[in-house]
Amino acid sequence: MTTQTDNPPAPTDERRSWLRDHSELGVCVLLLALGVLVLTDALTMDVDITQRGPVGPKTVPVVVGIGLLVVAALLAVDVLRGGRGQAETGEDVDLSEPADWRTVLLLTGVFLGTAILIEPLGFPVAGALLFWGAAFALGSRRVDRDPLIAAVLSLVTYAVFNNLLGVPLPGGPLMGVL
Repeated sequence: MTTQTDNPPAPTDERRSWLRDHSELGVCVLLLALGVLVLTDALTMDVDITQRGPVGPKTVPVVVGIGLLVVAALLAVDVLRGGRGQAETGEDVDLSEPADWRTVLLLTGVFLGTAILIEPLGFPVAGALLFWGAAFALGSRRVDRDPLIAAVLSLVTYAVFNNLLGVPLPGGPLMGVL
């Protein structure tokens, strides 16, 4: 019985190396999944035929979905042919520094809080908390002006969507006032 001392690399090592060299394919998969999701949602949309004009509500989502699929395919072909994205060369980015997970978690909490509070409090209040919380999470500590700016941004956003664009947002307790 003979033993071999030089073992060839394991297939998993080769697979990891190939995947690392072609990591941009992950973006292709994400674009493909988004394209399929958008197309599926658009094509299963319930639209009354009598309410359509020359361009119906399905048109833009179908175009966007097809565009996502085309971009995913073109990017995959480019990556498989050896194309690579450029490395980050921005002078304000230090890739040796770890991620700022505190900021990420604070922003995640602010977004989840807004999603939970938007129905009972309405958009003007939940939006103000969103803008103020995002400013705080990103480093602003001006408690004298940040809440005021957040409230103005939230009210302007509510007015634009609700009154100008015709997109109804929940008003909450302020519904009678606004």
